[in-house]
Amino acid sequence: MIRELCAKDIMIRDVIVVTPEESVAAAKLKMVRANIGGVPVVDGDKLVGFITHRDILLAGSEALKLKVKDIMSRDLVVVDKNASIGTISKIMVETGYQRIPVVEDGKLLGLITQSCVIKAIADHIEDDCFKK
Repeated sequence: MIRELCAKDIMIRDVIVVTPEESVAAAKLKMVRANIGGVPVVDGDKLVGFITHRDILLAGSEALKLKVKDIMSRDLVVVDKNASIGTISKIMVETGYQRIPVVEDGKLLGLITQSCVIKAIADHIEDDCFKK
């Protein structure tokens, strides 16, 4: 049942990341090549921030000359691997965030996007249709 799904069931495990010392230009290139709108920023395996295309746009014309650490978001909303799909959905609705990192003891385990939630719901709706 969909209510039983949690972060570990729906998260992306092979997450594209950047480091605080990488250039914003390099981070933007990674996002463009992967067709994604944002990436977690890690120092080793610890999540330290998040950077999005929007962050880059808001930083202005000089953004591509900066380092990721200069414009990344630091105050992050994260969930643990056992957070329910309901909790994750509520966070996304209330904050407007499209991506929620999944962490354990500060270590990045995965990433949940709106697409992950929609896919999980669609998969369960499809399963329910076939059961009838």
